[in-house]
Amino acid sequence: MDLVVRKKDFLHELQLFQGIVERKNTIPVLANVLLEAEGDKARMVATDLEVALDVRCPAKVKKGGTLTLPAKKLFEIVRALPDTNITIREEGQDVVKVSADNFESKIKTLPRQDFPTLAKADNKKAIKLPGQTLRNLITRAQFAITGEDTRYFLNGALFYFTAEQITLVATDGHRLALVAGKRAGGGSTKKGQDETPRVILPKKTLTELTKLLTEEVKEIGYQQTDNHLFFEIGERVLISRMIDGQFPAYERVIPKGNDKAIEFDNDRLTAAIKRVAVLSNERSQAVKIQINKNKVEITSNTPDVGEASEELDVQYTGDSVQICLNAKYVLDFLGVVETDNVRLEFKDETTQAVMQPVGSEGYDYTYVIMPMRI
Repeated sequence: MDLVVRKKDFLHELQLFQGIVERKNTIPVLANVLLEAEGDKARMVATDLEVALDVRCPAKVKKGGTLTLPAKKLFEIVRALPDTNITIREEGQDVVKVSADNFESKIKTLPRQDFPTLAKADNKKAIKLPGQTLRNLITRAQFAITGEDTRYFLNGALFYFTAEQITLVATDGHRLALVAGKRAGGGSTKKGQDETPRVILPKKTLTELTKLLTEEVKEIGYQQTDNHLFFEIGERVLISRMIDGQFPAYERVIPKGNDKAIEFDNDRLTAAIKRVAVLSNERSQAVKIQINKNKVEITSNTPDVGEASEELDVQYTGDSVQICLNAKYVLDFLGVVETDNVRLEFKDETTQAVMQPVGSEGYDYTYVIMPMRI
């Protein structure tokens, strides 16, 4: 192999692999990126066996070929180089020279045949989905996915769409984010067309997908096989395994009998909870919300540290209610809704509270929080 690439182009693609490649892996070649040179393109692939990214980069190929290089080290070298042309040339069976201007380095490779074969999409036409709608849904739901749960199906988000809208649902067992966006311009508008089975997307897939869905991406292609999902963004393809499991019947978690509601100014509520939460218990992060006529008092209390409270003026004439919520859960929601006002619906201290943005355009958002024991 012998090729020349422009630093800016090459670095941009290499950077996208850094979240996929695992530093510590029982399979050494998974720490490498597969580099394939042919025609006027350099193709690069990285995978951790759950998520894979396949990209193209403009190149001047003097001699084609395929090899693997350590993804992290290659990225660090290229990042440190001046903005110039970079030459990548094979020298011997397991050594590759990476050079630019007066810089020269030699990097060990691992056998190409050790690199896993990627899953391939069926030869079907990709379904078109609106890129920015999908990005916004991920941003508003991803934080509700559990970190590490023995219930494997909770380590991802439920994803499905119809001809009219796209839906993403995430839960960690203590809260649930249900967000749906319009699919206008995203393909067929006939009911029943372009619909696929519900699938669970891994958290890592959502993270990497967000990086690819930059502002200029208006539309993406989507394909689904028995075990894999394919997201086509320009010349890049993100390939993901599906989480095998049954996502909880989330509709049952959304309370139907919440008969009380208050609207808050988003910024005012955010600031109040942030201040009061400073003296909340570090583990539970609990804040009490005492709701009275036209007044809401938010309080926290940690016996060994201290206590805090703040009052907010609201429009409310119902019965007094006190509910206790995790401050971080509330702030996560307030930070992504992007509306001036939010609505809190509740019934009593033991029933799930529901939060929704007021006046949101282009998406519907229902956020359910389990109350804490007071």
